[in-house]
Amino acid sequence: MAGDTTSSAGRQMPWPAGGDGLGRAADRGRVVTCDLAFDVLEPADIALQIAPAERGGRLHSERLELASDGAPLAPRAELAAPHGGRIHLLRAPRGLFTASYRAHLDRPRERPGPRSDGVAGDEPLDLQRLTYLRPSRYCPSDHVVGLAVAEFGALPQGRPRVDAVVDWIHHRIGYVAGASTVHDTAEDTLLTGQGVCRDFAHLGVTLCRALGIPARFTAVYAPGLTPMDFHAVFEAWTDGGWHVHDPTRRVPRDGLVRIATGRDAADTAFAAVLAGIATLRSVEVTATVTGLLPTDDHRAEAVLA
Repeated sequence: MAGDTTSSAGRQMPWPAGGDGLGRAADRGRVVTCDLAFDVLEPADIALQIAPAERGGRLHSERLELASDGAPLAPRAELAAPHGGRIHLLRAPRGLFTASYRAHLDRPRERPGPRSDGVAGDEPLDLQRLTYLRPSRYCPSDHVVGLAVAEFGALPQGRPRVDAVVDWIHHRIGYVAGASTVHDTAEDTLLTGQGVCRDFAHLGVTLCRALGIPARFTAVYAPGLTPMDFHAVFEAWTDGGWHVHDPTRRVPRDGLVRIATGRDAADTAFAAVLAGIATLRSVEVTATVTGLLPTDDHRAEAVLA
């Protein structure tokens, strides 16, 4: 790709000259990077969700480089996912497959209002609320209605219940790296009392849905996260809009960059092997912002672009 990338619409977005461009990008808001490596044992169809969503800020420039044993590959297609998400489809032959992504984003000039929910083509909000009220693979909300009502049912409906759910998860669930697997659901997190950001977000989604509050899972780049990795938060529908919550409270919400949004992690995985055999060898993620990160007490309302 020789230092630029071409979207499905055919526009070219060059990477600035001079090194990798990160210094110049720092003047423009946010820089996100992702490097993946897979051992492909049988030719594999792979779907990547590593590019920021279209609504996450004006994309100044980006570069996506795909290779198999060092030979360049081109993505087969870029698909538009819900809520501005972007999915790159590709076919990797046997060997070492690598994906390297770099992007410069301007910070949104204005944070979206509470009713601002995306780009043309999004589902109507009534259908979104219905979709995000239903149980899903990792969020079996129908199994925990009794617990949710017992813990939070006496509180006023809406935002007070969501705030209580977030506080409850933050204080009851221990953040322990490696404590869960990709097969664990919110029920497993409740039973073990520990997990990582993915599990915290799943539990938030599950308890909110059990209380009749639409909630959705969101994968993000998270400047300030230590150790750096992809991060997961959830959004709940209250006061006429989608508001973002992070029960881990590990990073300020204002710096988050949306990647993918869906019912749970099954919809937002950064890589999915659709056919063939490929195993993940390594993943490295970085995310930075201009200047100092804002403070966040995680109690004020926040909306994710």
